[in-house]
Amino acid sequence: MLLKREDLQAAADAGVLDPREIDGLLSFLTRRELQAQHGSARFSATHILYNLGGMLAISAASLFTTLAVEALGMTALLVLSVLYAIAAIGIAAMLEKRGFGIPAGIFATLAIALVPLAVFALQHVLGFWAEGPNTEHYRNYHAYIDGRWLMMELATLVAGSLLLCRFRYPFLTMPIAVTLWYMGMDIVPALMMQAGIGSEEWYVGEASQLRKLISLVFGLVMLALAFAVDLRTRRGKDYAFWLYLFGLLTFWGALSMLGSGKLAGKLVYLALNVGLVFIGAVLGRRVFAVFGGIGIAIVLGDLSWNLFRDSFVFVLVLTLLGFGLIIVGLWWSRHEAKITARLRATLPASVRELLAARS
Repeated sequence: MLLKREDLQAAADAGVLDPREIDGLLSFLTRRELQAQHGSARFSATHILYNLGGMLAISAASLFTTLAVEALGMTALLVLSVLYAIAAIGIAAMLEKRGFGIPAGIFATLAIALVPLAVFALQHVLGFWAEGPNTEHYRNYHAYIDGRWLMMELATLVAGSLLLCRFRYPFLTMPIAVTLWYMGMDIVPALMMQAGIGSEEWYVGEASQLRKLISLVFGLVMLALAFAVDLRTRRGKDYAFWLYLFGLLTFWGALSMLGSGKLAGKLVYLALNVGLVFIGAVLGRRVFAVFGGIGIAIVLGDLSWNLFRDSFVFVLVLTLLGFGLIIVGLWWSRHEAKITARLRATLPASVRELLAARS
């Protein structure tokens, strides 16, 4: 509710408020409204500027500036990255104390993003990367899948967890989720290296299938972790969004690469993506529906192309599929509340409470 001086004066005239308290109360409410605007995650111009500036700072710290800093040597890179992280934590604490929640979370996130850079430089200083291919530049961390990145990822997870305990802002889960996504890819080469399988064999034959299966399982673990976090924080802020997003990237990406191209496998893939859509509907998480919808479109388009290639029937089938999905959407919109209520009635009380809170 937006209060004006006239409202407070009317309350004073009615005997509800002491006239001498009008100025102090109005000043207090104005400061509180400004802090709420800065601290709440609203889709506004201020919010956009905060996040855009934060992403640019993170990119500059973790990617682009390393090209220049590496020229000064890894010792300088280590010192500067640590100092940069300490400064980011200090600024985050200062902003939090003043009630600026969103920028405080962004600076704390910047500190987490600097951890793999600092560990990378420390490993070089200690000589661990002397013989490692693709490890000369930090930018390769974001470009190449390699089991040797695991130490950087583990350090980032530890630091991210500690900072998340100190600065309780959902945005801090973003670099943690990205690191888990990277780890889901890098853990496979690490295991294969331990098994004596060379890098040239990672993407062929049984090793390739094993790599995809491990990534698939890792994605499922991330999704289970996201759901556990969602349950634990159901009465407060949404800390699970980024974990859901990158867990689905890991799981759905591996799922999409599996299979031999046979019809049975495509139908199973189609059924799993339909399941993702329904999970998204039940949990109220649109990200499931997005990935599931993309998977459904891929399968239906592939089947239509292979069955009706070079035929006008292909256009007709795609059109009918499009109309069919629209009809299903219309039917779902009419019965969504009833179906959702019945599905949720079968769930445990804690899950129903989560869904009600997120709704």
